[in-house]
Amino acid sequence: MEERLFFVGLAMGAFAWLSRRWGRSQALDTPAKTGLWHALFCGLAAFSAVWVIMMSLDSRSRFISIAAHAVSTTELYPSLAAGVIAAVIGFWRGFARGAAPEGRRYFLGEDLEWAETVFSAVLLASVLMYFVVQAFKIPSGSMRNTLLEGDHLFVNKFIYGLRVPFTGRRVLALRQVQRGDVIVFRFPVDDPKERHCGDVQYGKDFIKRVIGVPGDTVAVRGGHVILNDRPVAGADEPYAQYLIGLARETESATAKEFPPEQYQKRWEEHALDRTLELSGSGPRDYFGPVTVPPHSFFVMGDNRDRSCDGRYWGPVGEKYLKGKAWFLYWPPSRMKTVR
Repeated sequence: MEERLFFVGLAMGAFAWLSRRWGRSQALDTPAKTGLWHALFCGLAAFSAVWVIMMSLDSRSRFISIAAHAVSTTELYPSLAAGVIAAVIGFWRGFARGAAPEGRRYFLGEDLEWAETVFSAVLLASVLMYFVVQAFKIPSGSMRNTLLEGDHLFVNKFIYGLRVPFTGRRVLALRQVQRGDVIVFRFPVDDPKERHCGDVQYGKDFIKRVIGVPGDTVAVRGGHVILNDRPVAGADEPYAQYLIGLARETESATAKEFPPEQYQKRWEEHALDRTLELSGSGPRDYFGPVTVPPHSFFVMGDNRDRSCDGRYWGPVGEKYLKGKAWFLYWPPSRMKTVR
């Protein structure tokens, strides 16, 4: 969402710059030109406002943030409709009052003032959201009981370093990602048609807990984690929740037949879940062992039996990392620092 806001701010900034330039040259000297220029401002403003609202509603309902290069039709069509309607109204207003010089100056000055205000406010908001802090809402129970459906939280986006736009690199990190951190990340695939856990996950924001860092060996046996060949005791994972009890899946025969290097390769390529689906048994209760590759992390949900996580779709690369879950601010009764 922050990328979209950034481009909205740039568009308003370009409009303000052109308005100042044309105001000095008095290029808007007819009712038609005044109407067209006011129509452009109204259409751009309406399109941007509805676009941001639709993005917000979409992310609140599905905890997703569509990537900057993938615009959903649920965002695009209402935004275009609002922009066209506002542009028609704007043209009518500008044309009706553009015959007199004072009318033309009024619309040019009014539009310029609003464009500069939106430019500065939206650009600042996008920079803060991209580099500093951003709000998210939890829609599912995969992190119960640490985070519940409907919880609102802030994500610290600078603790792991400032993101260099369009590169996936980070600089000036305060600390590295550690085991036990609750992180927010964009789903770690680049194919918009790739399906995992029953649906397309491309572009969605996920929140999970880091179980393994680069170089760690991770496995799951009977639903419980084995880290670096050592079973992780319940006291070491007070946040983990198990709902199924002893009714566990059996280990997939397909998984047993995989050579370790082939299993590792399919997991790193985000193809393990699709391979195991053919055997009728997933990797929820019996998984690995795998070694977390460099610059990547293995993540799981705290609600271990109800979480679509790294067991299914592989490691999370650093380039997909957004930040660390920081503070739960809503509802007030659950206000706390996320741990």
